Amino acid sequence: MPQPNKTLKETWNETLHAHFGQYFSVENILYREKTDLQDLVIFENAAFGRVMALDGVVQTTERDEFIYHEMMAHVPLIAHGRAKKVLIIGGGDGGMLREVSRHPGLEHITMVEIDAGVITFCRRYLPRHSAGAFDDPRFKLVIDDGVNFVTATQEKFDVIISDCTDPIGPGSSLFTSNFYQGCARCLNEGGIFVAQNGVCFLQQDEAVNSHRKLSRYFNDVSFYQAAVPTYYGGIMTFAWASQDPAPRRLDPETLRHRVAAAGIECRYYNPAIHHGSFALPQYLLNALTA
Repeated sequence: MPQPNKTLKETWNETLHAHFGQYFSVENILYREKTDLQDLVIFENAAFGRVMALDGVVQTTERDEFIYHEMMAHVPLIAHGRAKKVLIIGGGDGGMLREVSRHPGLEHITMVEIDAGVITFCRRYLPRHSAGAFDDPRFKLVIDDGVNFVTATQEKFDVIISDCTDPIGPGSSLFTSNFYQGCARCLNEGGIFVAQNGVCFLQQDEAVNSHRKLSRYFNDVSFYQAAVPTYYGGIMTFAWASQDPAPRRLDPETLRHRVAAAGIECRYYNPAIHHGSFALPQYLLNALTA
């Protein structure tokens, strides 16, 4: 069994799961804020570049963030096919905005972030994530709680992307019925909602709970998947919700045509990945129908 390199000055151990986990060697700590409310750290690792962790849980890394952000952005946008207005809930590191803004047909991109300081912080320490996307003229920033925004806004959107943390602490409100109901309310006809939903092998209850709550407000609820190395323990699942099942069932030829028309070339996402990502393991299907 591989052992941590004891010659390094420090290792950082993730604490998401009680009985096993992963560690990172720490080459350099760029920032740390440890208070009674949170423990935020950004450090450099030889394999994954800059790593941001909050309360013992990896949030993002430079090495593999593209997988997460490409799949959360391009799957719903390509599936929709004619989106003009996108709402991003969270996403303060800018990676989701970067990928969304690659779609030339979009006219408005709204991001709701509860803390403006997060964006300033990430632009300084994780500049590769946003890659200049905060300067996109279509972008509008709203400082607000995500639940408050979708409950009160009079705007309508074609795609809503909930780039939330795990359902613990401040991120828990973005897994509630109130939030899902608000998202359903402010989607245009044919709109699509997606959200990160954890690693389903280890966090199966989260997927089951999300499916149950979303099904109260959407006619078509499912999940799609991607393999993101630092979100270890199996496949990463993304919740999918719409009133119409047709966008989820697009044929490969239509997907190829839409991706080509958008002119998007990715490092992970492609039409075949898109089509196959909706195939779910039987253990998750069984849990959803139990």
